Amino acid sequence: MPLRRLTANTRAAHMRVGIVLSRFNPEIGELLLKGALRALQDAGVREAQAVVVAVPGALESPLMLQRMAQAGDYDALVALGAVIRGETYHFEIVANESAAGVASVQLEFGIPIGNGILTTDTEEQARERAEVKGRDATLAAIEMANLLAVIDNE
Repeated sequence: MPLRRLTANTRAAHMRVGIVLSRFNPEIGELLLKGALRALQDAGVREAQAVVVAVPGALESPLMLQRMAQAGDYDALVALGAVIRGETYHFEIVANESAAGVASVQLEFGIPIGNGILTTDTEEQARERAEVKGRDATLAAIEMANLLAVIDNE
């Protein structure tokens, strides 16, 4: 039997996409959002099909993602934010728990979530990576939504 390969794409003119943006480290957040919005535009998502919700920080992102997933109005979600290492253990808590929360929502609701929450040692590292990370997380969510649709239609 020949091997079948399911392929997806990042075309999303038919999709509604929700973005949860952490307001903590706002300059980095704006760069992340710039990359995400560029990715949506390149994928064919019209402005009216995208929603951006701002939350206080990365730890609040999973709750908003959960509520958006519960609504059933989105084909894909994206989490954006920046957690920058400081001098305390708080970095590890926020980085680990926000990532676990994003993954948990994704699995609970079966909706793809692009995790664009940066975890870096310095603000400079975050600034250098932000726009690309926002774009990549958005494209990953769109690609996964397309793949899930292919599997659902099998």
